Amino acid sequence: MAMTRRVHPLVSLNPYQGNWTIKVRVTSKGNMRTYKNARGEGCVFNVELTDGDGTQIQATMFNEAAKKFYDRFELGKVYYISKGTLRVANKQFKTVQNDYEMTLNENSEVEEASDEAACIPETKFKFVPIDQLGPYVNSKDLVDVIGIVQSVSPTMSIRRKSNNETVPKRDIVVADETKKTVVVSLWNELATTVGQELQDIADKSPVVAIKSLKVGDFQGISLSTLGKSIVQVNPVISESKKLRNWYDSEGKETSMASVGSGLSPSTKSGGRSMYSDRVSLAHITSNPSLGEDKPAFFSIRAYISFIKPDQSMWYRACKTCNKKMTDALGGGYW
Repeated sequence: MAMTRRVHPLVSLNPYQGNWTIKVRVTSKGNMRTYKNARGEGCVFNVELTDGDGTQIQATMFNEAAKKFYDRFELGKVYYISKGTLRVANKQFKTVQNDYEMTLNENSEVEEASDEAACIPETKFKFVPIDQLGPYVNSKDLVDVIGIVQSVSPTMSIRRKSNNETVPKRDIVVADETKKTVVVSLWNELATTVGQELQDIADKSPVVAIKSLKVGDFQGISLSTLGKSIVQVNPVISESKKLRNWYDSEGKETSMASVGSGLSPSTKSGGRSMYSDRVSLAHITSNPSLGEDKPAFFSIRAYISFIKPDQSMWYRACKTCNKKMTDALGGGYW
C-alpha cells in the first residue's frame, strides 16, 4: 500500500493546494516549549523535514497537536505526512530555505515509513570555517561547525535568571583546518549525553559536527547549542574524513589560536565584537548578489599583491587644504 501512494515533493507544495502527502525525514527536532499570552497558555514544538530531493521545510505543532506528535516524531526517522496546512514563512524566524512553513494540527496524519528510508538524505550540514564566524556574532543566523575536539570540561550547573531553574552545561573546545579554536557550550541533555561521550573519548581527538549553533561574543567569539541543535560524533561524511586526515598528518603538531583572541566583547549597549564584520575575499567573490539590494559593509584584512606601474599612487598637495598642486612655469606650484 505504501509503495503505491502518491507522494508530493516539498518544492511543489503551496498554501492553495488541496490534499497532499509527503515523505520526509526528521532532520531536526526542537524541545517542547510552553508559552503564555493574552489568549491563554499552551505548548509548541517544531521539526525540520527533508524530502528525497533535499528540500527542507519547518513544521510547527501547537497544543493538542504538539502533545500528540511530540513522541511520535523521532530524529532521523522517515514519515508520510498529510492533512497539514502551509503559509508564507516568517523570514524573521524561519530556519530553513523555504518560502513556506507547515502547520500540523490534531487531525493531521503522520505515519512512519520505516521500510523506505534509504532514499531520504540524512542531516544536511553547511559548515562555516571557524575563522569565518565573525560576521555571525550576535546575529539571528545559525551556523553549522565541524572540528576536532581539543578539550572537554566537566558538567556545570547554571541557574537561569528568567525562572531560577538550574540547567546543565558543558564546554568543549574544537579546532579546524584554519588553525583556529572556538569554545562550544553544550546545554541541557547535550551536556550530559553527547558531552559525556566526548569526555570519555577526548584523548582520541574525535571529530564533532554540530548543526544550528548560536554565535555569541563571549571571549570574543563563542558558540552555544539550542534546543534544535544536532551533534554528531565522528560522522561518516567527506568533511569529517578530510578533517581527520589533516589533523593526523599535521594538525596535531600545529599551534592553534582562539578565533576570539584579541577581539573585544560587546558593549553594554549591544554593540558587536571588534572586527566581527571581517570577511575574506572569497566571501565577496563567491556572492555576486552582494550589495545589489542594499549596501554591504564589512572590513577585510589583506596585503597588496600588485601595483599598476603606469598609475601614480600619490600627488603633490597643499599642506593646508590637501588640494592637488601643479608645477608652474618658471618654478613654484599653483
